[in-house]
Amino acid sequence: MEKGIFITFEGPDGAGKTSVLQDLLPQLEQFGREIVTTREPGGVAIAESIRKVILDPQNIAMDDKTELLLYIAARRQHLKERILPALEKGQLLLVDRFIDSSVAYQGFGRGLNAADIDWLNDFATDGLKPDLTLYFDINVEEGLARIARNKDRDVDRLDMETVDMHERVRQGYLSILEKEVQRMVKIDASQPLEAVVADALAVIKKRFFEE
Repeated sequence: MEKGIFITFEGPDGAGKTSVLQDLLPQLEQFGREIVTTREPGGVAIAESIRKVILDPQNIAMDDKTELLLYIAARRQHLKERILPALEKGQLLLVDRFIDSSVAYQGFGRGLNAADIDWLNDFATDGLKPDLTLYFDINVEEGLARIARNKDRDVDRLDMETVDMHERVRQGYLSILEKEVQRMVKIDASQPLEAVVADALAVIKKRFFEE
């Protein structure tokens, strides 16, 4: 059986990574691998229940460490129920957010200790990292403007954060990018969606499907 391929999609709010992931699906079928898509927090019933608690706009009293631990708990359940089975079956697994989100949002954004987050991520995942992480980069003002224009999108607790918080998150991602040069590839998400999808497809094809 072929080894599973684990690709994660990361980026600040409004980068459009979820739209890119969905538009990539029909184009990835050409490679003949069974494709599985999922998201964090969520992807399985228990983790989706945790997601509702994390993102509920009414939970404004949530402590930063509580938030981090909820994400980690959801990640562990998601790993056991969805990620590991997909990889064991040799599937092409596309995950909307994973370990880097905790570093960017709870580490850089909330100011929690980076070593603690790294330890918790490692604990939750048993050290598993993606084969490839596509980081969709966009400046904060443009990303938040996209969210404001999307009238169909529900406003969650993280959307209510300050611009400064979102700036720190983006800087967090850029910091990870410098350290994870083999795993993480930066894509300009300010381009039209079709161009972003084409760039993402080219990276995946070159990394996994070219001789």
